[in-house]
Amino acid sequence: MKKHILLFIGLCLFLNPRAWTQEEESSYVKEHYNKEEVYIPMRDGTRLYTAIYTPKEKGNHPIMMQRTCYSIAPYGPDAYKRSLGPSQYLMEDKFIFVYQDVRGRWMSEGKFTNMTPNIPGNKHKKEADESSDTFDTIEWLLKHLKGKTNGKVGQWGISYPGFYTAAALPDAHPALKASSPQAPIGDFFFDDFHHNGAYLQSYTAAYPVFGYQTKEPTTESWYREAFARMKTANAIDGYDYHMELGPLKNITEKIHFDNEFWQQTVEHPNYDEFWQKRSIIPHLDDIDHAVMVVGGWFDAEDLYGPLNIYKTIEKTSPDAYNTIVFGPWSHGDWARERGFQAVNHVYFGDSISIFYQTEIERTFFNHFLRDGEGKPNLPEAYMFDTGLKEWQKFDVWPPQIPQTTLGFAQNGKLLINEEGSNDDEFSYVSDPAKPVPYTSFTESVTFTPRPYMTDDQRHAARRPDVLVWESDPLEENLTLAGEIAAKLKVAISSTDADFIVKIIDVYPGDHESYEHNPDNIVMGNYQQLVRAEVFRGRFRDSFADPKPFIPNEEDEVDITLQDILHTFKKGHKVMVQIHSTWFPYIDRNPQKYVENIYKAEEEDFIKATITVKGDSKIEIGEIETTPQSLQLELDK
Repeated sequence: MKKHILLFIGLCLFLNPRAWTQEEESSYVKEHYNKEEVYIPMRDGTRLYTAIYTPKEKGNHPIMMQRTCYSIAPYGPDAYKRSLGPSQYLMEDKFIFVYQDVRGRWMSEGKFTNMTPNIPGNKHKKEADESSDTFDTIEWLLKHLKGKTNGKVGQWGISYPGFYTAAALPDAHPALKASSPQAPIGDFFFDDFHHNGAYLQSYTAAYPVFGYQTKEPTTESWYREAFARMKTANAIDGYDYHMELGPLKNITEKIHFDNEFWQQTVEHPNYDEFWQKRSIIPHLDDIDHAVMVVGGWFDAEDLYGPLNIYKTIEKTSPDAYNTIVFGPWSHGDWARERGFQAVNHVYFGDSISIFYQTEIERTFFNHFLRDGEGKPNLPEAYMFDTGLKEWQKFDVWPPQIPQTTLGFAQNGKLLINEEGSNDDEFSYVSDPAKPVPYTSFTESVTFTPRPYMTDDQRHAARRPDVLVWESDPLEENLTLAGEIAAKLKVAISSTDADFIVKIIDVYPGDHESYEHNPDNIVMGNYQQLVRAEVFRGRFRDSFADPKPFIPNEEDEVDITLQDILHTFKKGHKVMVQIHSTWFPYIDRNPQKYVENIYKAEEEDFIKATITVKGDSKIEIGEIETTPQSLQLELDK
């Protein structure tokens, strides 16, 4: 069981790049920095445990801060981190690096709250949120480090620490000059634990970390025993493991029966006030300092957050310096460098993370925390084209380029900039007892799989419960850029279903193979997943107010996939797949409408015939979409 715990922690924790050896990094930190650990009092009296690394080199240094629920270990004034900051390059630039355990985690006092709701405006003395905790921490640091700092503060974080960075944007301290939310969670109903309301069953292993409270500050894991309940030590096939586990109610009965956050998830299956108030997106207005949002095109966990945080700030705070960076990375890969950059079987180039760390991230923080005059020499959007495999610069994102439409025709023909006919129908039988696997290979029980994001889709294309359309070989390059909206016209024989829409790059038969792959991975005719998303059909009219389908009656399902920048090269083909199960990445929809899928019984899971009408289509480009949580605020 220990190896599974270590695997999970390794996935969650912020990982620094490894251009140096660990011994070299640790030695450098001890040689160039002094460390102290302190409790910093918040306005309500709660004390947050904080580690401060101050350069031994005299001078007034800027402050770089990370707040985390994943521990600021190692603890103890003589125990030093192996490296500091987002990269070794910023560590060498001599910032004051501050790490803080958030409320109720590890050595900090208080009660931990998942995605602490923002309290807008001026707060009373006893009211606190992540913004006020960040404000109070900065205020204390400026006084405590007087004579050592230039009074400018930057904040960064990946994943959950990325949320804490985004949550500090509203009502920010005047000294906070530069923030970089990286793969930030924006809204738990659309990020991490859910995608468009569908439960990420692969997140089942994460609940021990987030669902238990500690009785008092601690440096020891408080969730080790709960991890053991999953009994995954011998589960080499995650698909079989989760099938044998059965309906989600068995997770409640057998695994997470005493887990507070799991119980909250079960009792709030819809986008009600519980989830709505945990979204940071509606509170991102009047941002008054520089922001650089960072994400990976192949992030299986947090694509919604970075894209929608950036776009929301663009709409609500047009005068703010607000930029976005997206590279060919999975979750957090920009913070580490392996020499070459690949996601699963697909190679994208060499030293891409080093380029980001030195030319983009380093430039951003040094400019706003040291130079401070004008704007840095960075574009509005630094985006990596995952087909051409090169960086592109844009003055606006999404880019203002012609929209592309994909249509569906008979005999599996994908139409480009043409629409299909309403007279055509395409049907398949979806069986929750035999769900479509999310990956082409056998994978053990894992916390949110990552390689599948560029995986070969031939395993799915060969199944009878997957609709497939493929274009002719392209006679010239085709670039898909911006937002994606799948507009499906459907009819189902039952009362509920999920819809998975995939956009796929089909390689020519003579495509070269890559050195980093095993010999059996041949890239000729490879069907690379480029973008995909799931949508729970019951939410087609409202995420807050679901409703069943009327059997065999035509209905519309509009699905917002996350953004794309991918050039399909000449000779390649464009493919679209549509199906209704994606297991065990996503939980199984019973396909019989029940009020709460988390409480569905075995007999509720039924086959359904799904029909997609020929005049359904996918639009890619500059499309007006609004995050659901922000739309609710606008409606109010």
